[in-house]
Amino acid sequence: MAQDQHAQQHPQQQFRSPGDQDSEEISHPGMTGEMDTEPDHGEDSYRGSDRLSGKRAVVTGGDSGIGRAVAFAFACEGADVLISYLPDEEDDARETVRLVEKAGRKAITVPGDIRDEAHCTAIIDKAITGLGGVDILVNNAAYQMSQDGGIFDISTEQFDRVMKTNLYAMFWLSKAAAGRMRPGSTIINTASIQAYQPSPQLLDYATTKAGIIAFTKALAANLADRGIRVNAVAPGPIWTPLIPATMPKEKVESFGKNTPMGRAGQPAELAPAYVFFASQESSYVTGEVLGVTGGKPLA
Repeated sequence: MAQDQHAQQHPQQQFRSPGDQDSEEISHPGMTGEMDTEPDHGEDSYRGSDRLSGKRAVVTGGDSGIGRAVAFAFACEGADVLISYLPDEEDDARETVRLVEKAGRKAITVPGDIRDEAHCTAIIDKAITGLGGVDILVNNAAYQMSQDGGIFDISTEQFDRVMKTNLYAMFWLSKAAAGRMRPGSTIINTASIQAYQPSPQLLDYATTKAGIIAFTKALAANLADRGIRVNAVAPGPIWTPLIPATMPKEKVESFGKNTPMGRAGQPAELAPAYVFFASQESSYVTGEVLGVTGGKPLA
């Protein structure tokens, strides 16, 4: 009954697409306020139905984009949320905190760089002391930088940053959290359609996303006897600050137009997938990948 009510609150919702004015590049890491067309995080549309009541969630990259939409949706569903983010993203993080608190839930923040193992451990420690535990871990933070020349333009420094942010941090955070999670807890990793349809310009990023798929499936089997489920969401082209901050303007102009739906997706369209994996609705689902791609096939 709760699901039907939830669906009725979103009749024929129309999500906007970035326009041609969004072709201007912005500096990395990219702030929401710098975008000509800001993403839709579900601020005015998402309505919860207590599917995560009393849960404690950690969301990396929770300052903006997919992470903000997930943090807000979790809060609307009754969860308290810790968000981690880079110190440069403080303004965006404060807005996410405002949204979580507007939904009536507790929000705590841990700025820092997840390429550092000690910081990853500190994130989980802060969730234990600040929220009382961790029931949901969302490994969402990622780094990408498009390079037209592919392997010839990807420096060792960039390759190392992508690997540390996208893979090492996921490993460190999952390891720190899993040993302190109760049965019924969940880990949700953000993969990508790039794991299945890799672009040469994103060779290093696509490599990490394929690794996330393998990590998710292996960890799901590893933790099943502890009662901890592990799944992944694989987004297609989603309109976030990362896009104009890491792609050339000609790519930004056409971003998402090659999908069957003819547009980029909005973070608000991703959040329900994370809520599904975090809730009891997916209690018999582990080791799975859910694509949210605007109709583009994962394989």
